Amino acid sequence: MLQKETIDNISVTAPDEENFHIWNAVILGPEKSPYEGGIFHLELYFTDKYPFEPPKIKFLTKIYHPNIDPNTGAICLDILKQNWTPAFTVGKVLLSICSLLTDPNPDDPLAPAIARVYKSDISKFNDNARLWTIQHAMD
Repeated sequence: MLQKETIDNISVTAPDEENFHIWNAVILGPEKSPYEGGIFHLELYFTDKYPFEPPKIKFLTKIYHPNIDPNTGAICLDILKQNWTPAFTVGKVLLSICSLLTDPNPDDPLAPAIARVYKSDISKFNDNARLWTIQHAMD
């Protein structure tokens, strides 16, 4: 069983064998993004139907992003919903989330107000995202 895996700026730790449904991950904020320097904690929940249904993944660290709910940490990403396939590994899913940080999809937001800022004033969006990173993701 996988106990710990590190890929680029992502670390995944499997729980002890008593609770194998909930895993933890850490994503380091991508360089040259407003999230740079941030340490973002995520929770991955695997149902008994995994790998035939995607894990439920949420950010535990608050983040300012159009595709991540600022209150619940839920993530809007097609591969976690309608485009899921059992061929996706945990590493590939987390790399996709990392890519989402540098390439948001404001046309399919979970946070419409943040998406509006992203589309209308990218500089203000970057300032807000950086401020939230400093406030919530720098240990």
